[in-house]
Amino acid sequence: MAYLAFYRTFRPNSFDTVVRQEHIVQTLKNQIATNKIGHAYLFCGPRGTGKTTLAKIFARAINCLDPQDGSPCGKCEVCKALNDGGNLDINEIDAASNNGVDEMRDLREKVQYPPVAGKYKVYIIDEVHMLTASAFNAVLKTLEEPPRHAVFILATTEPQKIPATILSRCMRFDFKLIPQKDLESLVKSVLDKTGKEYEDEAVAAIARAGAGSARDSLSIADMCASYSQGKLTYADVNAVLGSADFSAIADVAEQILSEDAEASLTAVENILSTGKSVGVLVKDLLNFLNNCAIIKTCRNAKQIVNLPSETFDRIKSVSEKCDGHKILRVTEILAKAETDLKYSLSGRITLETAIMKCAMPQTDYNLDALIGKINALEKKLEQGVEVKLKSIPIPQPVPAAKPVVSYAEQSVRMASDEVKKPLLQDDDDGETPFKPISSPKAEAVQPVLWEQPQASGKPAASLNEEEKRGVFGKFLKLLRTTHKNAVLFTLCMDLNSVFEGDKLILTTDSEAVLKGLTRPDNANFISEALLELGVTAHEVRLIKAGESAYDKAVGELKNNFKGADVEIK
Repeated sequence: MAYLAFYRTFRPNSFDTVVRQEHIVQTLKNQIATNKIGHAYLFCGPRGTGKTTLAKIFARAINCLDPQDGSPCGKCEVCKALNDGGNLDINEIDAASNNGVDEMRDLREKVQYPPVAGKYKVYIIDEVHMLTASAFNAVLKTLEEPPRHAVFILATTEPQKIPATILSRCMRFDFKLIPQKDLESLVKSVLDKTGKEYEDEAVAAIARAGAGSARDSLSIADMCASYSQGKLTYADVNAVLGSADFSAIADVAEQILSEDAEASLTAVENILSTGKSVGVLVKDLLNFLNNCAIIKTCRNAKQIVNLPSETFDRIKSVSEKCDGHKILRVTEILAKAETDLKYSLSGRITLETAIMKCAMPQTDYNLDALIGKINALEKKLEQGVEVKLKSIPIPQPVPAAKPVVSYAEQSVRMASDEVKKPLLQDDDDGETPFKPISSPKAEAVQPVLWEQPQASGKPAASLNEEEKRGVFGKFLKLLRTTHKNAVLFTLCMDLNSVFEGDKLILTTDSEAVLKGLTRPDNANFISEALLELGVTAHEVRLIKAGESAYDKAVGELKNNFKGADVEIK
């Protein structure tokens, strides 16, 4: 008999031997036990997760005369007949090569014939998403209302390509990727049955390469068993997978993380010169960095990565020399390079560009690169290394008497972030150590105006009529320059203003506005603001509704000069 591959030789023949997919196995078992068999099933999921295997087991189980816990017994006459390759009750159709409307019309005619040996006639249509639109339409009505003896099982890896009219007529089961631990158990059981000795690290490497697929894992195990003359080792698996030498990959990753661009490019060239593929090299680097991240963040990292002790210690030593941000940044760059390789005409240039970007963070303004620079600087400071920056010449101002800064001007400066602070303390040697400025050089905070002694000198000159007309507008503009005085600006917007000599009269008809403006903090601010505009005196008055500021001023004038003839012109 011709040699059969592992995945064919050790294909499960009962529900109990299926690897995982418990949610599907239990449902199918219950349907068989209660005799509630559906007419159409859809098995969808990644490759190698057991779709076709479960379809075959289910097809035999529903025809078995004496099922054992839902699984076919394999001993009755029907099971023996169905195991014969020439039986007509279980039909497997490859939709990839039989995807036309004529094939589906032929199926629609043959499905009317009753089964020969069993109770049901089962049609397993693999890769059903490859059918054309006309083929789907041809089988649509038959799929909805087939004969009582017909059961359809559709299998696909791309359910999104199947029309909704087909999906709605099927019981859908989604298969999941198989965990690595279960794949390791599967590979070990197969190797034990074949009498092949192995290392646990080698089996773990096979399971990782299988990426959740039982068929892929068994195919790799089959190749590795043929390659290895004696005990299957971790090095044998790497040789079969075409991976570069681990020590060479570790050297490249270490040089990249240590930001040595020249050494990194040289090591990459040495690996590629041996005939290794660019894509495989990028994949190996990503796997190495992934292990670095796991070892750096997980306490039980040794159990997770499941690598030989020497390999684990090498990865651990590399991961301890850098921080997590740097590992994350390099991983993201190489992951993007792996994607770009699919569309690149020169894979080597794409890889070398990514390597230079990884090893030269000073040329990258990415956030992770900047964080890496800061972490490196902090690490040097913790180690006691004095970090020096180029001195920044600070022009020395000419000594002069400091003008009195009003409270309003201070508020404007603070709101617009114009408060300037000296950045560095210059030394005599032209180098500026990275150290804080001593407190004696810091300027004292300017006291508020009403706490300062009034400056001596001549009194301010009186405003002329044109300047008086523009005072209130300038006052409102001054209030608008800072969010801190937004409430005060709102209160002052509806005020009326008039001058009585050099005194500014602000009038309002609202008692609430009057109380707000005469509050001590607001009153002080208004006084200081008006003083800057040349107004030495002001007053806020309440007037009756409908009474103008002019009428109010005339009324007060008549009240002050009772008995005198006041002529209004």
